[in-house]
Amino acid sequence: MNDAIPINGEVLKWARESAGLTIDEVVQKMNRKRITYEVIESWELGYEIPLYSQLERLAYEVYKRPLAIFFFPEPPKEITAKQSFRTLPEYEIQRMPVKMHFLLRKAQSFQLNLFDLYDGVNPSEKKITRELKFPTNISAKEMGETVRQYININIETQNSFGNPENAFKEWREILEGFGLFIFKDAFQSDEFSGFCLYDDKFPVIYVNNSKPFTRQIFTLFHELAHLLFKTGGIDTNIEDYLDYLDGDEERIEIICNSFAGEFLVPSKHFDQKVRGIDINDERISSLANFYHVSREVILRKFYDSDRIDQEFYSRKVREWRMAKSGISKGSGGNYYYTKGAYLGSRYIEKAFSQFYQNRITTERLADYLGVKVKNISGMESQLYSMESST
Repeated sequence: MNDAIPINGEVLKWARESAGLTIDEVVQKMNRKRITYEVIESWELGYEIPLYSQLERLAYEVYKRPLAIFFFPEPPKEITAKQSFRTLPEYEIQRMPVKMHFLLRKAQSFQLNLFDLYDGVNPSEKKITRELKFPTNISAKEMGETVRQYININIETQNSFGNPENAFKEWREILEGFGLFIFKDAFQSDEFSGFCLYDDKFPVIYVNNSKPFTRQIFTLFHELAHLLFKTGGIDTNIEDYLDYLDGDEERIEIICNSFAGEFLVPSKHFDQKVRGIDINDERISSLANFYHVSREVILRKFYDSDRIDQEFYSRKVREWRMAKSGISKGSGGNYYYTKGAYLGSRYIEKAFSQFYQNRITTERLADYLGVKVKNISGMESQLYSMESST
């Protein structure tokens, strides 16, 4: 696909300036003959327009932005990491990896895509972030009970999910049915498990696909809590960062962690289930498998109920984390399966639906999916595969 693409030159200029690049630096990064200072300037002034292949390179390699942004009629008003992640200390935002800033911009792009795809109307009949509201001093137990009652999922159903991978898929589908939109990506940073962006119409949760499924599940509900407080947030394992917070920011971050554990492993059910049992690795693993959570979540429940002391808790956490660090991570995999997992069947299905109705072009469909035009048929096959597995 080498046709010229009609775009607003002001968006190109905004992307370059927001990336902190001069035109000369863009020319150097493009490293192509015929791409001169005058060519870039002409694109930005709207006298000429880049080819699709040139736009792809600008987006993905030079400006590090989702391609779809360049089709907006005007430069988007982006929120910063500081505005998005109120509970993350300033020093951590300053050292946040470039990939995280890219994913934040990508999440905002998805929100704009959703607005376009659904004509500005969230399709869910029930919208959890609109219908539930909590004060920051609420207890995790009360919040967990209220949300579980709203979602109407009992422990028996949760246990029937089978395994953590399937449990994540089930929870994702359930939450998306209540007005949330969930995306995944490889964050390329072990410090961050996920984040969310609040929006009255299209709230988004972004999950680190490199994490174990039990952690991904925990992240879903950590971020759900942030959204229920009408704020964006981030799930991180950075130690001691709570020491840099105070007021509502500190209370919200504490309750988000507590809520996730309480929702997934309700204290009332857990206390009955563990009454009179011995606490050992086998028992902890069995409970983790029952609720489809990590062993750390179960360990924390024992600690919070004074069944174990701080020394035991800390020792087991260190032991398990050391064991995890020795496991090598796989690489590669099926491109279309991974893309399907990142975007989710609901989003892919809606994009293709608009395409089948001739409401968007092939190029626009590729932009929504974040793939090249040549990969659309593969994504279509993946959609049919996802539908047949549900």
